[in-house]
Amino acid sequence: MSFSRYPAYKDSGVAWLGELPAHWNVMALKRIADVQTGVAKGKDHGSRNTVAVPYLRVANVQDGYLDLENVAHMEIPAEDLPRYALRQGDVLMNEGGDFDKLGRGHVWDGQIDPCITQNHVFAVRPRNVSSAWLNAITGSNFAQFYFMTRSKQSTNLASISSTNLMELPVILPPESEQQLILNYVADQTGKIDALVAEQRRLMTLLKEKRQAVITHAVTRGLNPDAPMKPSGIEWLGVVPAHWNVIALKRIADVQTGVAKGKDHGSRTTVAVPYLRVANVQDGYLDLENVATMEIPAEDLSRYALRRGDVLMNEGGDFDKLGRGHVWDRQIDPCITQNHVFAVRPRTVSSSWVNAITGSNFAQFYFMTRSKQSTNLASISSTNLMELPVILPPESEQQSILTFIADQTARFDTLTTEAQRAIDLLQERRTALISAAVTGQIDVRGAV
Repeated sequence: MSFSRYPAYKDSGVAWLGELPAHWNVMALKRIADVQTGVAKGKDHGSRNTVAVPYLRVANVQDGYLDLENVAHMEIPAEDLPRYALRQGDVLMNEGGDFDKLGRGHVWDGQIDPCITQNHVFAVRPRNVSSAWLNAITGSNFAQFYFMTRSKQSTNLASISSTNLMELPVILPPESEQQLILNYVADQTGKIDALVAEQRRLMTLLKEKRQAVITHAVTRGLNPDAPMKPSGIEWLGVVPAHWNVIALKRIADVQTGVAKGKDHGSRTTVAVPYLRVANVQDGYLDLENVATMEIPAEDLSRYALRRGDVLMNEGGDFDKLGRGHVWDRQIDPCITQNHVFAVRPRTVSSSWVNAITGSNFAQFYFMTRSKQSTNLASISSTNLMELPVILPPESEQQSILTFIADQTARFDTLTTEAQRAIDLLQERRTALISAAVTGQIDVRGAV
């Protein structure tokens, strides 16, 4: 659908905003709303009487929705609760974080009562404008540009002060027109969100299918007519009759990582790059942000990663447990933190061990042998070493690995295409909101 522009425009008075419809106004946020900052966590309240209150962090405040699955609690003085408690209609906005999180938010609808925010989340409290309009404005491209140009930035992080936030120019059409624009935006973004949801479902299905293909290949092989035998493991079932199943400890060693923050006394130390759970993804390594750790110089040879080590996460979220990738000495020297194992194969290829540990049956093993709490899980090196490893003849291993590489490449291509579609849809969503709330298109006749 194509839209006409308004009959007449005027200069907004804001250089980077440009022209607005002639009958619209612009005023600073501080003239139409108040900002309630959040509470700093871990503050010493002395002898004051405190209460435990749910609080929202940056992770809870997403772009256009709230993730309330994991809401932590914070102790604050009971007398401070009325000041910091969220009110229905507050527009929640992130004070900082990754660039894409800056300023993003959603309208609070009293889902948890009482509830407060951490100091990295603002509660913008409208006085003379609707919460829905203010939320649409802060989610637009021009507001995001304002936040970025007024923020303090370091590496991939940014933060904006409440003072700068209060100077945000807010575009104000007549109230009746605001509602027409909001209705149009809600209708169009609803359609876009439905398309995004379809693409996300597709990505989930592709991931499940990818796992199923890997699992079937490493547990059943490529020959559907091969004679089968019981594997000796109830939850694994049968395997090709000429394959073997042995414990990981018989074909590999496990090198645990180094605990961070350990006191090394007077020993001579060196700063060494180390990998955390965040660096070890499922099927690839994220080496964009690799921190360093001080360890005794004499311990480096023991903990240093070697080419061919299969990196595996000892714990974290359920979906991170056991995931990993083969190390190719991209950084040398490099070690792992104690939450990342380095499995060192002796008599089997690294690629085969990596394929086995990435299969559904290995994931099932890790989950059933792990220690679990809430959404976190961890597996010990002892349990890891008991992992049953399925061993076809070497030539057959290679054929299976080639098949897996070909199939996963296809799934990865489809997943990339789905993600590209999502990115384009989200760009379209933001552009549409921005065009509507800044008056670059006249949507009154479309509602």
